[in-house]
Amino acid sequence: MFSNKKKPQPGIEQTKLATLVAQDITITGDLEYADGLRLDGRVHGNVASKHGAKTLLVLSERGAIEGNVHGYDIVVNGRIQGDVIADHFVELQSNAHVIGNIYYQQLQMDCGASVDGKLTRRDPGNSGDAQSPPLDPPHLEVLPRE
Repeated sequence: MFSNKKKPQPGIEQTKLATLVAQDITITGDLEYADGLRLDGRVHGNVASKHGAKTLLVLSERGAIEGNVHGYDIVVNGRIQGDVIADHFVELQSNAHVIGNIYYQQLQMDCGASVDGKLTRRDPGNSGDAQSPPLDPPHLEVLPRE
């Protein structure tokens, strides 16, 4: 009557964080990572995982990215100005603020998170480049705070 088979739970598959970019670091230029990356600092450029790798990107509440983001599993609790492209899972925590579109297979969004853009679900069977928008720099004007 009841099946013992459990459905796979949605969520992060990769849990290894091999690299930390500390809060006081600013990187200008594109950044590529292979395993897991925790970003507490700032990146002015695109952040992308190695093609085909099951990676994890964690952007902390202190972190910020001005550029497009691509990865397998992505956890956001900071600010991104650009598109987010996840091959698998995106988690938007309560302090997340994304100005750009988000492409995902699975999405979890906490109360308080905000997205100024479109949310587009990707076909799980086709996570290749066919549905992924290019990682060109976003067309945003960033004004200094006064």
